[in-house]
Amino acid sequence: MIQEKRRYIETEIGINVRFSEVDAMRVVWHGNYLKYFEDAREALAARNNLNYLDIASRGFLVPIVRTEMDHLWPITYGSNAKIIVRLVDTRAAKIIHEYEVWDLDANKLSARGKTIQVFVTADRNLILTVPDFFEQWKEGLNWIAP
Repeated sequence: MIQEKRRYIETEIGINVRFSEVDAMRVVWHGNYLKYFEDAREALAARNNLNYLDIASRGFLVPIVRTEMDHLWPITYGSNAKIIVRLVDTRAAKIIHEYEVWDLDANKLSARGKTIQVFVTADRNLILTVPDFFEQWKEGLNWIAP
């Protein structure tokens, strides 16, 4: 199924793969890609003035309910990499991020992925409509059209 292209905002961060991030084969351990995703998500939020503490101060939490990831190329210890994250616009009461992790030394796409977060109240009740503060925040963004 082909997904319709939606507008998005994006940012990227750079990393240098540390020894603590690799496995016995000296490649990035697969679980660390989720940490890279989170680092990129936090950078995107910070650059657009809405972080997790801001959301929590409004009485909401945004747990991840789905993660997808394809591993395409191994990144090794000491390599330089970049993570590109896109916040994809949606009318649904969820937050969708898409990711690319690039091995800059090899100039290869190492991984791509997606996370979906939902809005819940502080007592963990699912919210089925987009909170007003989030809609207002989205209105102020400089979206990129596909």
